[in-house]
Amino acid sequence: MIRELFLESRAATRALGRRLGSALRPGDFVALIGDLGAGKTLFVKAVAEGAGAEAASSPSFALVNRYGGPVPLQHLDLYRISNPTELFSLGFDDLLEEPAATLCEWADRARGALPADRLEVAFEHAGPRSRKVRLHATGARAEKLLAAATSV
Repeated sequence: MIRELFLESRAATRALGRRLGSALRPGDFVALIGDLGAGKTLFVKAVAEGAGAEAASSPSFALVNRYGGPVPLQHLDLYRISNPTELFSLGFDDLLEEPAATLCEWADRARGALPADRLEVAFEHAGPRSRKVRLHATGARAEKLLAAATSV
């Protein structure tokens, strides 16, 4: 299932993230794709808020940040990964076994290693503050997340 949305503002991006966050549960995987400054980290912060987690920050230098809350979250940033084989030396497969929902920025750098059932959220600049967002559910659980995130 695929949905495309036009988000006119940062507030609209945050609202989408909060709706998704409220539907997350351990084991969910959200793959975030988009250029620098496209809104991925803003979206993650809103997802964490919607999930009732601690305030999120970018894990660019640490690879992964973990946030406590009713649904534990792990926030991965693969920007510095240049080769998918690096993922396994960093324990990527172990991270997928954690009892947490996973939000993965720059997920396109791990394309072959991603879970089969995931929600892909691709951000594209559509103006100074607006974004085109493409949500693609690749499995049954991801379809439920997509429906929850896009219901208004």
